Amino acid sequence: MIVRPKPNLIGVLTSLKGSIAKRIAWRSLMVTLLASAIVLIETLHPSYFSKVSATPFTLLGLSLSIFMSFRNNACYDRWYEARKAWGDVIVEVRSMIRETLVLKDTNERHTILSNLCGFAHALNARLRRENELAASGDWLHPMPQGDTTDISGQILMQVGQQCSTLNESGAINDWRYTLMANHLAGLTHAQAVCERIKHTPLPFPYTLLLHRTIYLFCILLPFAMAEPLGWLTPIFTAIVSYTFFGLDAIADELEDPFGRDENDLPTDAIVRNIERDVLAALGVTELPPQLEPVDFVLN
Repeated sequence: MIVRPKPNLIGVLTSLKGSIAKRIAWRSLMVTLLASAIVLIETLHPSYFSKVSATPFTLLGLSLSIFMSFRNNACYDRWYEARKAWGDVIVEVRSMIRETLVLKDTNERHTILSNLCGFAHALNARLRRENELAASGDWLHPMPQGDTTDISGQILMQVGQQCSTLNESGAINDWRYTLMANHLAGLTHAQAVCERIKHTPLPFPYTLLLHRTIYLFCILLPFAMAEPLGWLTPIFTAIVSYTFFGLDAIADELEDPFGRDENDLPTDAIVRNIERDVLAALGVTELPPQLEPVDFVLN
């Protein structure tokens, strides 16, 4: 995620970090060169071109803007819902830190909280298609047994079993056990929300139609603008292509918020904050530092 102070006017015009311009530069350049070639041919051989009405392009551009707005809103909703799900993970882990204060056995509390921190590491790795066990192994007591494709879920099952054992032994009462079980259910729900976002992309035919329409619009637009605007056509074509290609590229990044693109969620930083909360609750004084943005990018 891009973390930087609000730029001034010069910064708005010149900033590349966090801008989508680098991803779409070649596409916009090619469309602009095509527009220049069309204007040149129209200037040298005007008989090759017949006057084209701008009305169809106005209607197509309006429709395209509406559909792009729908797709960008859908992608942003996915990004923001993912952030809220990770916020729920933080809330539930902090709630478990508070609920386990009643445990007199510090080893039991250490095991529960360490496993919950391991859950955060495993979930982060799972969403980024990395090795869950390698990411969380240092925090797990005991290590998950058997072959499983869901290390995160198995960690929560182990913590739930431990809470059940504590309830049966009388270390916690039924009311406290119910609260802990509800917090674990909240973590399971947050994991399910993240997995739903990760494994359910927007319908491919809709995205494909939008991609094709954007290219057709940007390629055909110079034919309508060449005769009335002349050499201003490449400039307006560059602006239009930058806008449409840019919005399309931003939607592509926001659609999957768990990767390592510049505009994806900083889940490593979120997990580090959970780690610091757990270690502080366990009495550790030398906490790992919070992750800071590197070149304005926070992972």
